[in-house]
Amino acid sequence: MSKAPVPHRRAGIPIASTPQSKPQLTIEKWEAKAPLSDLALKSVAAVKSASEKMPLPLKFSVDEDETSRPSTPNLRGKLGSESRPSTPVPGFARQFASHALHPKQLVQTPQQFYDWFAQIDRSVAHSQDAHFRAHVAMVSEHLNTADTLLERIDEVDREVGGLLEGWLSVEEGGKNLKDACERLLEERDRLLEITDEIGTRLEYFQELEHATRMLNHPGESLVLQTDFLYMVERVDICIDYLKAHRYYKEAEVYLLRFQQCMTRAMTLIRMFFVGSLRALTGDVSRRLSEKDVSSTAQMHLLYTRFRRVTSQLTPLLNELERRAEAHPEDLSALLSECHSAYFAARKGLLVGRLMEEIRGLDPAHTELVELTNAGCSYLKQLCTDEFNLYREFFNSGEDQLYAYLENLCDYLYDDLRPRILHETRLTTLCEVCTVLQALMVLDVAEFPEEPPDEDNLIVDFDQSKPKGLEQLHISHLLQMVLQDAQTRLFFKAQSVIQADIRYYTPKPDDLAYPDKLVAARKPVSQYDIKEKESASRLFQLPSLDKQETWFPTLQKTVWVLSQLHDFVKPTIFEDIAHEAVSLCRQSLVTSSNLVGQKSSTGALDGQLFLVRHLLILKEVANNLDYTPKDSEPRTDIGGVTDTLASVLNRTTALLPDALFASLGMPRGHDILSDSRHDIDQDLKRACQEVISHCARPPCDPLREWVDRVRVFNSTRVVLSSGQQAPLLTEQDWATKAIVGNLHRSFVEACAHDLRSFVTKLRLYLEDDRTVSVLVTHIEEAIIDDYLAFRDLVWNMYAGVMKTVVFSQDSLRDYLRSICS
Repeated sequence: MSKAPVPHRRAGIPIASTPQSKPQLTIEKWEAKAPLSDLALKSVAAVKSASEKMPLPLKFSVDEDETSRPSTPNLRGKLGSESRPSTPVPGFARQFASHALHPKQLVQTPQQFYDWFAQIDRSVAHSQDAHFRAHVAMVSEHLNTADTLLERIDEVDREVGGLLEGWLSVEEGGKNLKDACERLLEERDRLLEITDEIGTRLEYFQELEHATRMLNHPGESLVLQTDFLYMVERVDICIDYLKAHRYYKEAEVYLLRFQQCMTRAMTLIRMFFVGSLRALTGDVSRRLSEKDVSSTAQMHLLYTRFRRVTSQLTPLLNELERRAEAHPEDLSALLSECHSAYFAARKGLLVGRLMEEIRGLDPAHTELVELTNAGCSYLKQLCTDEFNLYREFFNSGEDQLYAYLENLCDYLYDDLRPRILHETRLTTLCEVCTVLQALMVLDVAEFPEEPPDEDNLIVDFDQSKPKGLEQLHISHLLQMVLQDAQTRLFFKAQSVIQADIRYYTPKPDDLAYPDKLVAARKPVSQYDIKEKESASRLFQLPSLDKQETWFPTLQKTVWVLSQLHDFVKPTIFEDIAHEAVSLCRQSLVTSSNLVGQKSSTGALDGQLFLVRHLLILKEVANNLDYTPKDSEPRTDIGGVTDTLASVLNRTTALLPDALFASLGMPRGHDILSDSRHDIDQDLKRACQEVISHCARPPCDPLREWVDRVRVFNSTRVVLSSGQQAPLLTEQDWATKAIVGNLHRSFVEACAHDLRSFVTKLRLYLEDDRTVSVLVTHIEEAIIDDYLAFRDLVWNMYAGVMKTVVFSQDSLRDYLRSICS
């Protein structure tokens, strides 16, 4: 669209001053410095396309015909063409005057024209900026729309916030309602639980009415009803419950009534049992009184008939036993009445039959051992049958049961005890104890014996009290007879020890040593061998040969202890064994003096007799059960040799303390009363005397000569210096010839006397190892005395006599050749 030429401004009209020019940027620089994105470019293109079609301003629009084409040039042409006439056309004037840019009045003066032209100019300028204003308007409209949207968003946000607050309030209200409902449900459950608990507790109180109603029914058959035992069980439960909750209201009253119901129920059981037992006993007694009733029929009546009623009575009795155990102060008397009725009924049926059996044994004429075996075997079988039958009825009443069985056994014991207490034969009493122990051995194996009571004299094979009714303890019934037999056995053994050991008077044949040893070398009989083997097994000695050569008191000691070994308590056996061994030792010491007096060889036979028997007695004592725990028993005959070797191993061993140490025994006054200690002391003294006696004949001449030389030397020293001391070698009794004679006498004595002594040692002691121990110490004693003689001779003659006398090694070899 072309612009109209701008007229010249009038003089006097100020022209706007041109502003100072600013540095301008080219489009390329602008785009380089501020590049647009694709979205911005698209936005600019959209604005550009919208701005190219700008409508005319509203004040230039034609009412009749509006076109999209710009009208300004046409208007300008019209105005230019019609401005020429001097007189305006009226119709045109009206049309022209209706437009907002048309002058309201005709232009008549230049000033009006200038004003109208300025208006037209402003209109044209305004028209050219129309697309910018349209864009601004559109942007403003968008801004207004955005503000409206923001307002709507804020409004929606407020609405959503209100909804959220409402939802939260509803949720809080629902939660409170839920909590309230849960509390109500919990309260309801608690109330229901309390109601159930109250109902449960009331059930214990309400059970009294049911129990009372059942117990009021008449008739003895009530106890046989199925609900009876169930009612008793419920009453028992109620009693236990009320005892545990005595703080309940009226609990004591209900407890007393329940206990009365329980007592009534148990009384009904007792009455039914006693009545049934009385009727059964009467029927069985009537049948037994008939003639020609066989033993099989009697067993059937006495046991089978009673077992038939156990299926009916045993459950009731078990209930009574259970309640009596739980409530002993109220119901134990009822159970005791049932036990008493049962034992009275059984005793009335069995006593007659038992007396007949005892009379059949003929106690007055039957041998004691046979009577004991037969009678106790019968009683054992009878008590076993009675025990088994009683166990089918009851599970308690053990003390009453054993009292009843002991009462049955008393019928035989009344005849058996006097026979035992007047028996004088020790072997018979041992056989009686053997029979009784054989009957009790199963009980001993199944119920081990407790540590014995040292204050009690009698062996108790059943110290532990029987527990329960699982098995009959027959030892509890037989131990009274065994005690009588053991008591009699003990006192009889004491009398034998006093008569045959302590006060035994030896006969000439008893002291005939060594003749008895020489005679004993003949072959022994088979019977003697068996007796020796029996004693050997008892004392754990593999070799007890030639017991007939023992002194009678030693034989009696071994025999008595072997008899008592298995039949008295260990503590009692220790005492009697200590007494027997001590008395036997004393008798051996006394008899050794008698043997020495009667023997042709003097004291040597007496001492060898004592050594022989003390070694045997020591071995017997070491293998007895009364040996202390810290002393190990000897297990073979080599123990004798080892003991003797330890006693005689060194010269110092002959001293008392060294001897005790070598024997492994304690030292001090606390063991002086021990019989083994006394045996060791006597054995030590006897060995010393044997060694001294055997070493004396060869060494006495040498010892006398050495003592004479020492006396001469001591006398020669005390002479005054003015006198000339005589020389030892110039004495008649100290010449070389005399020394040679002494040496030859020593050799001859060794060849004769020492050889005979060793032979006698072998005759008495028999064991080569034991003999070698004594011989070794005899040789050492001889060597010690000879070495003193040899050293003195060598010094006197400056070694000239070395070729005459023995050296130590040559002397030892010579003695060994003689002793071997």
